[in-house]
Amino acid sequence: MILGTFGPWQVIAILVVALLLFGGRKIPELMKGLGKGVKEFKDASKSESDEKEEEKA
Repeated sequence: MILGTFGPWQVIAILVVALLLFGGRKIPELMKGLGKGVKEFKDASKSESDEKEEEKA
């Protein structure tokens, strides 16, 4: 099995475990933080690529 390939039952199991560990109130906060992190990563990678293109010009 390739690492990173999840079937529907594995995803459901992970969600159930996360719900049990963190509770229903913490999940939205965690997802909000994760979303901010992904956005910052995209912005940083975009600015890196923009800087490299400016250096080429």
